[in-house]
Amino acid sequence: MDSNTFSALPAITAEGTGHAGLRWFDMADTASGAIRRVFLWLPPGEMPEAGCPALFMTDGNAVIATAIDAMRAQAPYPSGTNLGQGALVAIGYPTEDAYDPFRRSWDLGPPPGATYPPFWPGTPEVRTGGGAELARFILEDVRPFLGTLTRLDPAQQGLFGHSFGGLFALWLMFNRPDAFTHWIAASPSITWEDSFLLAHRDAFDPKGRQIRVHLSAGEWEGDLLAPFQREAKDADKRLAAKAEERTLDAAREMAEDLDRLPGVTAVYETYAGETHMSLLPVAVNRALHWVFDLRS
Repeated sequence: MDSNTFSALPAITAEGTGHAGLRWFDMADTASGAIRRVFLWLPPGEMPEAGCPALFMTDGNAVIATAIDAMRAQAPYPSGTNLGQGALVAIGYPTEDAYDPFRRSWDLGPPPGATYPPFWPGTPEVRTGGGAELARFILEDVRPFLGTLTRLDPAQQGLFGHSFGGLFALWLMFNRPDAFTHWIAASPSITWEDSFLLAHRDAFDPKGRQIRVHLSAGEWEGDLLAPFQREAKDADKRLAAKAEERTLDAAREMAEDLDRLPGVTAVYETYAGETHMSLLPVAVNRALHWVFDLRS
């Protein structure tokens, strides 16, 4: 690369190492200046000639350790797991917490977005609608930076998101079907903000590409509460929210609609015994298999 290419790369404000060979970089968005933490884990062994298959993930702080351990436990034993090796890239924030609720609302909420009351007293109003900013960061900042560290196979790259992250993944697929080859949306917030995502679905054109899409939800995201929630004081409120959100039914319907499109393979899966939050480790594991399975 020439010096002009390097000068266009995002600034790294901090970096470090972590669990089982994990590397992380606090990276300044070249457009907004916002700092996000980018996690990178590379599998052991020789790099394939075409580059390493890769899975990108939102909510990086919450998912990266789970993904690494699932890869380390399964990929070395492909005859028993059917899981191949691949690189893990996760987008998060400079925090030790699993989530930054304020920032993820902006980053994962596709445009146009809206404004909501603060999460906590004395904090700013919550805004959504920054999904285009995050998409640009991943595609134009993160990918070129990773190219200075390793080689990723452009023909086998997936994007995983859960909840708001699933909404973001579907929105990006509808608008940039060339960005990834595999898409995984776990418990996606399809009905969020008056189900605006459905207009994107109706206008979706895969443009001749072969796209694989996996949608999912937990068993207890349907019409019933989980057994441990049924006697809770807020049971009625939870039931009303579930009826409005329709997480399970909306994901299943989306998969059925997408699977009818030429070039699109879409499936839906219900995770038995799981709620919106408890399904995350299961969904991360399924994302690995959706992208890295040796014989699908």
